[in-house]
Amino acid sequence: MPPIVLGKEMADNLGAKVGSTVMVTSPQGELTPFGTVPKYTRFHVVGIFNSGFFDYDSGWAFARLSDAQRLFGLGNLISVLEFRVDDIYKADAIARQLEDAAGQGFMATNWMEQNKALFHALRLERLVTFITIGLIVFVAALNILISLIMMVMEKTKDIAVLMSMGTRKAQVRNVFIAQGLLIGVIGTVIGLVLGYAISYAGGQYHIISLSPEVYSIDYVPFAPRVADGAWVALFTVLVSFVATLYPSWSAARILPAEALRYE
Repeated sequence: MPPIVLGKEMADNLGAKVGSTVMVTSPQGELTPFGTVPKYTRFHVVGIFNSGFFDYDSGWAFARLSDAQRLFGLGNLISVLEFRVDDIYKADAIARQLEDAAGQGFMATNWMEQNKALFHALRLERLVTFITIGLIVFVAALNILISLIMMVMEKTKDIAVLMSMGTRKAQVRNVFIAQGLLIGVIGTVIGLVLGYAISYAGGQYHIISLSPEVYSIDYVPFAPRVADGAWVALFTVLVSFVATLYPSWSAARILPAEALRYE
């Protein structure tokens, strides 16, 4: 019997293991004097693959080209050609070039078109993730704002004494801006270290499992990139800086005479 390699999900559904025998039926059938009858071939399962992508593992099997041609009655013809490219993001342009080179009657597709729904969901998920991170940073910046306002109220007399001794308003303002930025930078560094560590562990050990029938993959993949961390860090520090503007401005507007009137 000719050999065949099954996807993991397909093998589980069929109850097949390495060494089992499976029967593959051709959808075209075979024309006989009694009409079209199903055409089938028995294959010997020599392997089972697990790509991690449910659509492939549940619907794909690999056999020798000659055996597949014989089953489908194609003779020496090949109905589908697959090309592997060096830059996967140029697959769309290469597909158009192949279509033009092949001429009329041939159609080219690529991995982006075949998985369009999945990538649309991933783009939406990325947007939601950015909004979620933005809200978390906003709450953290609000905490910085409230902390600095409380500190200004608590240190009003001290600020007034310093200003009466010659401290300039810009110096007072810079002190509170520096303090707020320091809080934001320290929190950002700690968050980036923890985030990259958790992402590495999640990608390496597949911590978060998913239902492959729903999400097409059986675990949450983590792919931490330096560019994403840089953008998050820049956005966080910028929001932290904005949160320091009002408290520092309030501290610089303190009038020593008014603050020390009853002292």
